[in-house]
Amino acid sequence: MNTLTAIFSTKYNSAPFIRIENEHFKPAILKLIEETKSEIDAIITNKENPTFENTIEALEFSGQQLDRVTSIFFNLNSAETSEDIQKIAQEISPILSDFGNDITLNEDLFKRVKAVYEIKESLDLTTEQQTLLNKKYKSFSRNGANLNEEDKNKLREIDKKLSKLKLQFGENILAETNKYELHLTNGDDLSGLPEGAKEAAKQLAESKEKEGWLITLDYPSYIPFMTYADNRELREQLSKVAGSKAFKGDALDNQQIVLDIVNLRFERANLLGYKTHSHFVLEERMAQTPETVLNFSNDLLAKAKPAAEEEFKNLEDFAKDLDGIDRLEKWDSAYYSEKLKQKLFSLDDEQLKPYFKLENVIDGAFEIAGKLFDLKFEEINDIDKYHEEVLTYKVTNNNGDLVSIFYADFFPRKGKRNGAWMTSYKPQFVKDGIEERPHVSIVCNFTKPTKSKPSLLTFNEVTTLFHEFGHALHGMLANTVYPSLSGTSVFWDFVELPSQVMENWCFEQEALELFAKHYETGEVIPMELVNKIKESATFHEGMQTLRQLSFGLLDMSWHAGEAPNTIKSVKEFEDEAFKDTNLFPDVKENCMSTAFAHIFQGGYSSGYYSYKWAEVLDADAFDYFKQNDIFNKEIATKFKDNVLSQGGTENPMVLYKRFRGQEPKPEALLKRAGLIK
Repeated sequence: MNTLTAIFSTKYNSAPFIRIENEHFKPAILKLIEETKSEIDAIITNKENPTFENTIEALEFSGQQLDRVTSIFFNLNSAETSEDIQKIAQEISPILSDFGNDITLNEDLFKRVKAVYEIKESLDLTTEQQTLLNKKYKSFSRNGANLNEEDKNKLREIDKKLSKLKLQFGENILAETNKYELHLTNGDDLSGLPEGAKEAAKQLAESKEKEGWLITLDYPSYIPFMTYADNRELREQLSKVAGSKAFKGDALDNQQIVLDIVNLRFERANLLGYKTHSHFVLEERMAQTPETVLNFSNDLLAKAKPAAEEEFKNLEDFAKDLDGIDRLEKWDSAYYSEKLKQKLFSLDDEQLKPYFKLENVIDGAFEIAGKLFDLKFEEINDIDKYHEEVLTYKVTNNNGDLVSIFYADFFPRKGKRNGAWMTSYKPQFVKDGIEERPHVSIVCNFTKPTKSKPSLLTFNEVTTLFHEFGHALHGMLANTVYPSLSGTSVFWDFVELPSQVMENWCFEQEALELFAKHYETGEVIPMELVNKIKESATFHEGMQTLRQLSFGLLDMSWHAGEAPNTIKSVKEFEDEAFKDTNLFPDVKENCMSTAFAHIFQGGYSSGYYSYKWAEVLDADAFDYFKQNDIFNKEIATKFKDNVLSQGGTENPMVLYKRFRGQEPKPEALLKRAGLIK
């Protein structure tokens, strides 16, 4: 089969991964673009007066097959890429960017959309339809529909350049991650490492037919080494390599790409009548303006900084007392923090990991979702997978109705980018009276099983799994009519609420007892350890808050400034942005911006603050559960009905207040973080 246009006759209409060859993608996408153009032409040439149904709804449901094929392609480019896929991505991204502009810059189409928009008060629309109409109108007005022809062409060129630059940025980081290996042949160099980490390093070396041990920049390899390795020189070496990704002045350097992206985004915003890229982005966020974001961030900074400085001083004193360290460096942070945590709480990840076998944690997430939202998860093997490690599930409700198909992909591979994320292969929507259920996926990079042990997660990996699973629930439980308003299609500073609120159950005894069982003995996690997890939850919270805020402020520095063309040095600009949040001495060889994929490759530009913004929401929301019962069905149902199922059909603050009965208050977050008593 040489096309992707007719291969969805699969069970559950799932993605037909096995039948897809890389060479299918480009011709299929080109063909589907033409089909979508025909659908758009039919809207434009409709002789009837523009109505919500023949224009807005018709536009919403156009290009569905194209959307599915491109979502499969770009998801593979993130989770199972290759040189072939990356080459195709570079070829089709500007074509898709052009096509997107063909739609939003089409005057005849905009006239019809505008005609409906201008009579919206006289139309008898549901709340969701009103939202869709506003969103469609803005998708034109915010993307150049009101520009003259010359400026429209400028916009097209900017968007094409940006689509290629963002891809190149990500490819460079992945190449940097993949090419580095720390090859150790002296067992003494692994002193301090847990047995599981040593075994994984040995297994990796064996898989590459090398003697000794291999440490890489993949998180399950990098983090244990930085946390436990006694050899300070090797920690320094590894830290500097990780911190200098795409910052070496070579073919994989991202400095010019960062400057180009920032300038093009600024130019684009100006072209559309906005002062900066941040003003453009934040118009469609809960925060609304850069000033709100900066005030929010600086208020939190004022509360967190004294605590962070005190924590840092204690860590410095501890390292000096323990090992005579005169100057604490970045490569000392995880190592001495872990030792101090062990001293204060007699707790380390190696004690906890036996209770967090991956399969048990997955089952625990499923059981908690069952208790809260009446969901059942059944592993299935009758649909295609894009890699043998991927797990596939059918999700149903109490009536046995299909809720979702769920893919889970947990381990690092050469073709997978670092980090963890949730994505979708098929949206939820209702068309012609038929409801289509969503297909969602979570992708992580967790510790792999070894020859002697199953995959045992660190507590941080446990919360990461619950975080991504929270996003997945937002996708699975979607219950809207229109695909562009479904699931996680919400304001960016609201999208982290479902993910971050789920993390809270990881700290509760009642939830932990469901799944935290020793992988060898089946013993439920002792209460003593549960208490230590809770006690240590605020450990170094000041420093962690400062770190998160520093990333958000760096993002805003890049995108809220009014003269990005005057920036000559990425490193100097970054240092200036970090000056109020720095605790550790600067490392001149390192630069974060050149590997800050969230804002230069992903969708978080002018949006990194949203993690902290959503923490205010999630702490307030979970406090509502805590005041009653963490498995309170009534509150869970209110959360499902007013937040998880509603997608972007209404203003998020309206949805939140309908669930909570009030606007969120920051006190719950500050208390949870130990920043106020």
